[in-house]
Amino acid sequence: METLPRETIVDVLENRLREDILTGRHPAGSYLPPERTLADGYGVTRTTLKHAFGRLTQAGLLETRHGVGTRVRDYLRLGGADLLPMLVRHSPDWIGEVFEVRGSVGALIAERAAVRASDRQRAELRERLAAVGDAADPDAVQLADAEVHKALARATGNRVYVLLTNTLFNAYLPMRAAFKGPFMDAEVARGRLEPLVEAVAAGDGTGARRAAERYLAETEQIMLEGLA
Repeated sequence: METLPRETIVDVLENRLREDILTGRHPAGSYLPPERTLADGYGVTRTTLKHAFGRLTQAGLLETRHGVGTRVRDYLRLGGADLLPMLVRHSPDWIGEVFEVRGSVGALIAERAAVRASDRQRAELRERLAAVGDAADPDAVQLADAEVHKALARATGNRVYVLLTNTLFNAYLPMRAAFKGPFMDAEVARGRLEPLVEAVAAGDGTGARRAAERYLAETEQIMLEGLA
């Protein structure tokens, strides 16, 4: 049996501070209380507090101004898509917005991939599609499906699409057990995805976009029904 990682006091404090920030106890733009006051309030040392601050600064939630203090960053105004995995874990309300972007961007990626994919990339897409049908269980099917979409993004030749696709999957894959509905049957999942892959392989941009729209809308509906 795999040993579970132990949560340290820094982990606990980081989670508590993140919760207090995202729920508005420490509003965006506000300065946190002095370190000594905050450390005493949470019952930790200032060293522990500084470690937690460092993690949250790296995550984009805090910024420290020397001689002034530590301020809560306005992440909705200044943050990037890299914050999505954290925000989704904090509140499932973000899922609907993630899926909305998934639908529009996914269709555009499919269209671009159909026009720009190389022969090698078309062959890779068919290999990735076959792996979906060969996957052993719903979790493996879902991960194989994700690899098809990552391959589609790479086939556009646009690295921003690749990074955005990675971010969107990273946002919801930690919760993927709640979204296993479309992936219960490997062959059904493969068949659902096949028209998209074949349209891209045929170089049919319009057909790929339409196939992606159908696929993404259908799987989104199934996933959200499972979440409900």
